[in-house]
Amino acid sequence: MASRRGLPIRWRLLAAVVVALVRLVRWRIDVQGLRHVPQEGGAVLAFNHHSYVDFIMLAWAPVRLLRREIRFLAKREIWESRRVRWVVELARAVPVDRHSAKARSGAFDAAIEALKDGDLVAVAPEQTISRSFELLPFRTGAVRMAQEAGVPIIPVIGWGSHRFATKGYEPKLQTRLPVTVRYGEPFHVSPEDDPKEATTRLRDRMVAMLHDVQETYPDGHPDDEPWVPARLGGRAPTPDEVTSDDG
Repeated sequence: MASRRGLPIRWRLLAAVVVALVRLVRWRIDVQGLRHVPQEGGAVLAFNHHSYVDFIMLAWAPVRLLRREIRFLAKREIWESRRVRWVVELARAVPVDRHSAKARSGAFDAAIEALKDGDLVAVAPEQTISRSFELLPFRTGAVRMAQEAGVPIIPVIGWGSHRFATKGYEPKLQTRLPVTVRYGEPFHVSPEDDPKEATTRLRDRMVAMLHDVQETYPDGHPDDEPWVPARLGGRAPTPDEVTSDDG
């Protein structure tokens, strides 16, 4: 197991900026289960992708409280944006070109090296934001990374930040917005496990976590709200109306 390193200056800078912004808008971030995130050594953080700021909420507690940096797999298009490119560069995110098999393979190899080096690597198995706010079908990448690197998967569910910024809606700044971030118990896969079957089990666990987080959300799930899943009476599209390659 790689030894634990101190928090790099670039992450201290990012954390200072994020903390200042969150305090300015007074978001109420409820972190649950942080004890499941290892304090040293590599792990895959598999998270549900429901907003444009998932990475900020996922990293909020590990960076501030555990003093651990996180390597994100992020689509290469982000590097083309002048507004947010500096963020992924400071965070040493791993670029993923979804339209190139060779580039995807290179990103996969880079993620495995980071895991073996003792880093936390964050992966969205859905690979795109779910406009239904339910989990889309999962790709097997997170499981295969964990298998090859010999590390656990920590399932992570976030809820609430999509009310600020998500796909298909203009950003809507809200103060005192409740945001829940839950880290689940480590999910272990062995080299002998079938990646597809293990991915199904991982998704089932994350579906259960997501439903529980939604049911216990401080603002509930008001009827006819666009940020509430159709399953709970909201106006979000149903899973049948969206697909995993929806952007």
